Amino acid sequence: MDKTAGGWINGFVGVLIFSGSLPATRVAVMDFDPAFLTVARAATAGILGLALLLIFRQKRPERRDLLSLAIVALGVVVGFPLLTALALKHITSAHSIIFVGLLPLATAIFGVIRGGDRPKSAFWLFSCLGSALVAGFAVTQGVSAAPVGDMLMLAAIIVCGLGYAEGATLSRKLGGWQVISWALVLSLPVMLALTLITMPPSLENVGNAAWIGLAYVSLFSMLIGFVFWYRGLAQGGIAAVGQLQLLQPFFGLGLAAILLHEQVSLAMIAVTAAVVLCVVGAKKYAR
Repeated sequence: MDKTAGGWINGFVGVLIFSGSLPATRVAVMDFDPAFLTVARAATAGILGLALLLIFRQKRPERRDLLSLAIVALGVVVGFPLLTALALKHITSAHSIIFVGLLPLATAIFGVIRGGDRPKSAFWLFSCLGSALVAGFAVTQGVSAAPVGDMLMLAAIIVCGLGYAEGATLSRKLGGWQVISWALVLSLPVMLALTLITMPPSLENVGNAAWIGLAYVSLFSMLIGFVFWYRGLAQGGIAAVGQLQLLQPFFGLGLAAILLHEQVSLAMIAVTAAVVLCVVGAKKYAR
């Protein structure tokens, strides 16, 4: 298997894992405060990341890498989780699909700025078309009446795209799981302190669903997903592999159909097929 193919496979696995993030966050914020959820998931994943680094005796990053790690931490460890948790207090996880559809484009733009990617003009055509299809489909599912939630989600997409591109660039040097682990460890002291400060006085009223949501976003969304995602972006190209995120909303809807027996419409299938063609086109013209 060549490096590019491996990048697409790793990226695909990462997207599958991330597909459950927003629904899990939506469930968790029903019983947890968004600020506590953000710092608790980061602290939990940070402890696990520290354990991995110690077990495998990883060399400390060089001083010149600390700025990049700080950008990763601010983007995907703190920024995106906090902003989405706050947004999901105002909008539904289904409505957030509108903004997730813009994430591949944001990742590609920062991939050019920070990662040195130089996609062909046709790539941008497919990328913009795919983003428009996802956003358009999401709009047909219901328009938000909460502009605050929309603005928070837009900010979340921007910082996440930057964090993805920065982490992928650094992964070429340190490795995928090492980057997210070091970013988590870098923010661990602050996250642990804030977890204790924001912890609710009583956990008796927290339901099982909220605990499961917290566990998922801590273990899978915050750590395991990034192991595959950063490796995939580094191997296959930030702009190219980043287009796989166009499929993330539909994976989430598919999971809902399987697990929750929600109906999958013909329109959903048609849009998914069109998005797949956009991903294929973007892949062809990414380099």
